[in-house]
Amino acid sequence: MDKIFLSGMEFFGFHGVFPEENKLGQKFFVDLILELPLKDAGLHDNIENSVDYGEAYMVTRSIVEGKPRKLLEAVAEDVCDKLLTEFKRLKAVTVKISKPGAPIKGYFDTVGIEIRRERS
Repeated sequence: MDKIFLSGMEFFGFHGVFPEENKLGQKFFVDLILELPLKDAGLHDNIENSVDYGEAYMVTRSIVEGKPRKLLEAVAEDVCDKLLTEFKRLKAVTVKISKPGAPIKGYFDTVGIEIRRERS
């Protein structure tokens, strides 16, 4: 399947299990892989045969900067669900969310999750 990538998107949200995370907020980094056939987009040079990258960004932003969730897994599910609903041409979506400021005792760059969901 052909793929569109949106990598390194940076958002500020209030997700986390601990009250401090919900109150203070923190940065989140999000990568998307959007899977869909892109041959017609390439042959006909028409956005109707693809996905508008800006719209996919705005959908993702509205969720990550929106309603606080406890788990990154829940945020990622929301992003997948909304993208698959909004963009009928999508066959599958992969969402990777990284949380560099996770309240964990220890040394690390980031923690995160990655999920892939297909249109049923």
